[in-house]
Amino acid sequence: MQVYNTMERAVVPLEPSDEGRVTMYVCGPTVQSEPHLGHGRSAVSFDVLRRYLEWIGHEVIFVRNVTDVDDKIITMAAETGMTTDEVAERAFNAFDEAYRRLGNLAPTIEPRATEHIPEMIALIEELLTSGHAYEAEGDVYFAVRSFDRYGRLSRHDVDDLRAGQRVEPGERKRDPLDFALWKASKPGEPQWDSPWGPGRPGWHIECSAMATKYLGPGFDIHAGGTDLIFPHHENEIAQSEAPTGTPFSRYWMHNGMLNLRGEKMAKSTGHVVTLLDSLDRWEPLAVRLFYLRTHYRKPLDFTPDALDDAEASLGRMRSFRRRAPAAIEAEPAAAPLEAFKAAMDDDLDVAGALAVVFDTVRTGNAAFDSGEDAEPLVAAFDEMIDVLGLAEADEAPEVDVSGVAASLGVPEAGVDELVDLREQARSERDWERADAIRDGLASVGIVIEDTPDGARWHRG
Repeated sequence: MQVYNTMERAVVPLEPSDEGRVTMYVCGPTVQSEPHLGHGRSAVSFDVLRRYLEWIGHEVIFVRNVTDVDDKIITMAAETGMTTDEVAERAFNAFDEAYRRLGNLAPTIEPRATEHIPEMIALIEELLTSGHAYEAEGDVYFAVRSFDRYGRLSRHDVDDLRAGQRVEPGERKRDPLDFALWKASKPGEPQWDSPWGPGRPGWHIECSAMATKYLGPGFDIHAGGTDLIFPHHENEIAQSEAPTGTPFSRYWMHNGMLNLRGEKMAKSTGHVVTLLDSLDRWEPLAVRLFYLRTHYRKPLDFTPDALDDAEASLGRMRSFRRRAPAAIEAEPAAAPLEAFKAAMDDDLDVAGALAVVFDTVRTGNAAFDSGEDAEPLVAAFDEMIDVLGLAEADEAPEVDVSGVAASLGVPEAGVDELVDLREQARSERDWERADAIRDGLASVGIVIEDTPDGARWHRG
């Protein structure tokens, strides 16, 4: 497999440190409010990467952090009259619900910043001892100019950066570029004891401390949105590598931003579409499919039409799958899987992989229509959509159509039988009965699609 490494600005072979085992750290949410649609894109992109790596035989250790102490959380608490813990827990639950509805696998480890203060303090002490940080009246800052490789990830020149920086009121920096590792406490803010007095960690230090604790130095993949390249990931590299010289992460992967009317979605500007509202409006796996249809590194534009189209595409996939038994014993067809793997190996080209999936649907439908054995194609389809996280949940409840069937005088009928009865009514030009069956099924969440190949149904 080859992936684009932001550090090298090139597509390079992915070669894990340990054969057969990949370690990943993905920057998770700052839990000050519920997620917007852009948060889902990053989560889905790297969930698919994890699923694919597991499918090709790797064990994956997947760490995604939770930032539950931060200036934004403190501000939200002050605005709402809630405690910072209450703000963080409410927002975390919203993120957790959204990620589960999108079909994302749970992280191997999901560490919270507030549970790792001792590790952060230990790293700060190491930076002070090595001369890369300094204390200033209870604050501790990283000295950016002490790390000569600063700017390597973002391609920023330190002198150019300095020209646009200034010291904010209340800051005690020696250089405008320096960033906070520890902040002295202020009245009403959460605080922890430290060698420099009561305070709380800066934003960047948490990821360095937690990634190193769970994955060790030089882990394989660090991932997140392109908006994190600078300053967050740049600062992580500096504070992690400065004391030891050991590379922090071997590969840096970043997803493109989700745009609304041409501008990046951001909570700070209110320019957002909420993720939970979107998951209520559209089928959750259709939202997932919407993300996956554009290469993960490219910008993605949100429009309701794009979500509607993704929902229709998901329906076509499900209609195809329902033409075969739930359990398939046939060996998967090799050609689709080879083409699928070739696309995924090319820097996670999920859009190309989806093209293979839909080619398989078309070929499979043609095989069904002609009476050929389509089960090898269905088996390949099952593998591919499982890797993409688009398979319907096994535990999805059966649709209860007994009431609809009884109202039509056929109390023993199921969904397929009712669809067949509607087809019969249409062929007899009994439009009233055909509409009654369609409307009755719609009332219990079943949508019928009339296609040139006949009627197909899916859950709405």
